[in-house]
Amino acid sequence: MKWGVMGRVFRAESCRFPIYTPESASCALIGRKDAAMSPIGNAFRSGPYYSGRELRLQLKGHSLSYGIPAERRRLRRHARAPLDPSVYCDPPPVFGPDLCPNMIAAQAKLVYQLNKYYNERCQTRKAAIAKTIREVCKVVSDVLKEVEVQEPRFISSLSEIDARYEGLEVIAPHEFEVVLYLNQMGVFNFVDDGSLPGCAVLKLSDGRKRSMSLWVEFITASGYLSARKIRSRFQTLVAQAVDKCSYRDSVKMVADTSEVKLRIRERYVVQITPAFKCTGIWPRSAAQWPPPHIPWPGPNRVAEVKAEGFNLLSKECYTLAGKQSSAESDAWVLQFAEAENRLLMSGCRKKCLSILKTLRDRHLELPGQPLNGYHMKTLLLYECEKHPRESDWDEASLGDRINGVLLQLVSCLQCRRCPHYFLPNLDLFQAKATSALEAAAKQTWRLAREILTNAKSLDKL
Repeated sequence: MKWGVMGRVFRAESCRFPIYTPESASCALIGRKDAAMSPIGNAFRSGPYYSGRELRLQLKGHSLSYGIPAERRRLRRHARAPLDPSVYCDPPPVFGPDLCPNMIAAQAKLVYQLNKYYNERCQTRKAAIAKTIREVCKVVSDVLKEVEVQEPRFISSLSEIDARYEGLEVIAPHEFEVVLYLNQMGVFNFVDDGSLPGCAVLKLSDGRKRSMSLWVEFITASGYLSARKIRSRFQTLVAQAVDKCSYRDSVKMVADTSEVKLRIRERYVVQITPAFKCTGIWPRSAAQWPPPHIPWPGPNRVAEVKAEGFNLLSKECYTLAGKQSSAESDAWVLQFAEAENRLLMSGCRKKCLSILKTLRDRHLELPGQPLNGYHMKTLLLYECEKHPRESDWDEASLGDRINGVLLQLVSCLQCRRCPHYFLPNLDLFQAKATSALEAAAKQTWRLAREILTNAKSLDKL
């Protein structure tokens, strides 16, 4: 089943996310009698949500009716000559036979504008961040060398490989996280019972092996390796290292947090997180991935991703930040950075993510910090499920994929729920203020509407 919006055709695929139209935009689905729209409250059911043929958007008093029938009527009314898509795309994109000339032109214009945006805005952002990373990593490396002198168990794993720093994540242009990989997890069993969404614990495989562990003083009486105790010790070591390192005049610890955070030159914040790398196993709480009814990413890629494994981070749990009991703070946070990056390797997926992150940095940096780049990454992964074919991720589809993610983001903000891609019981909007999410929903819809109705607006975004 197909339906059209803004001159582009979408297919109603079986997916873990419904395709919503925002209530705030007075959207109404019209078409055959059996046309149906999933209610906003029934979020995250699987299955197709629209069986109609047209979508009417009422924006600022203007009623815009789009879809295959509407497009044909508009062509007859204006009798416009077909536009050559090669004017906008190089090489010319290949479109389906059911797309009329104006629809092809609209797609091609948007693709052209997005590529221009990517070359001008995204590449500039990337270059600035790369320069910042080099500056930040010099300071962090110096601090970690001092830590290693004091405590050889905390060995710096921050190294540059193929112009990338292993273990470094960009949270925002001025905010970063460095993962410090620890050694010798061997005497512990990974326990993932789902009691804490997004978290797991490490328990001694045999009580008699307590003295054999490299981390013996951080093991609780119950036999668990405490993430909180390791983080507390590491925080003390980093504070001492900051006072001794060669950059001590330009770096200081961020106070009032149990996390290990550095503020560098009053401009950048870097969180350093001790972690264990877990390869060759897959957490039980992520066992439902991939859903059996969704063909993406395919069995070979699934095997690669699961072999890549995940990380266990010593940081505050998502759902309990600031109000954790002692037992809960002993848990480790699950992270799937390598697996997520592997899933986004092919097609225009990375370009999509770069554009989405740039749009967020420029237009969705709002009070209360409701959105970050990881929300964009998560929704892009869901978009991959909705559009499982590789042909859905060629250059000609770039505009459709960007619009799809932005509209889904509006829906998630309105529902005040954004499930983690691998851990659907974990809500990434947990603890976010309702007012901040509502403001983000309105701003995201303004952004999506601007791109949907006027591709040239990207010159100003």
